[in-house]
Amino acid sequence: MARSKQPLPEGTDAILDTDAGITQDGAETLSPSEGKAASAKLGGAKSAMKTRARAALKSIGDEVGKEAADIKKQASGKARELASQGKEKAVSTLDGATSLIDDAAGAIDSKLGEQYGDYARKASEAVASIAASLRTKEVEDLIEDARSFVKKSPAVAIGAAIAVGFVVSRLVKAGADEDGKA
Repeated sequence: MARSKQPLPEGTDAILDTDAGITQDGAETLSPSEGKAASAKLGGAKSAMKTRARAALKSIGDEVGKEAADIKKQASGKARELASQGKEKAVSTLDGATSLIDDAAGAIDSKLGEQYGDYARKASEAVASIAASLRTKEVEDLIEDARSFVKKSPAVAIGAAIAVGFVVSRLVKAGADEDGKA
């Protein structure tokens, strides 16, 4: 086959003359057996690159997993610390409520009678019992108790959540009203 000196179509580097093993620009081509050998080498290199890429991705994945576990551990520790502080504040508040109810029981005795004072003392004992229970339990135990309560009585738990939300919103609103007046 005769070589022509026509310009190559755009995007074409060379025209192969497989019979002669020479390209239009004069470079030699590979024989079919040489081409197969080169293709096998290229396939082996491609396979090795895939293996290295997979190993690198696995290594990165492992590292990201370790970092995520560390962050989770830190967040969990901080949450437990905050829950413990909240528990201590709740116990302190309940102790204050107990003493307030006890003080009020004496006044109720004198104004309404001992029967009503006894109701106040029973309420005080109930509040003190709750405070004692909170004081002796760990945060994890309290969380487990709350989970089991929600599983046993989901309707009561939802009602309690609504009531607590209402009280908290009223307290926040009252606090905001006082800030606006001051």
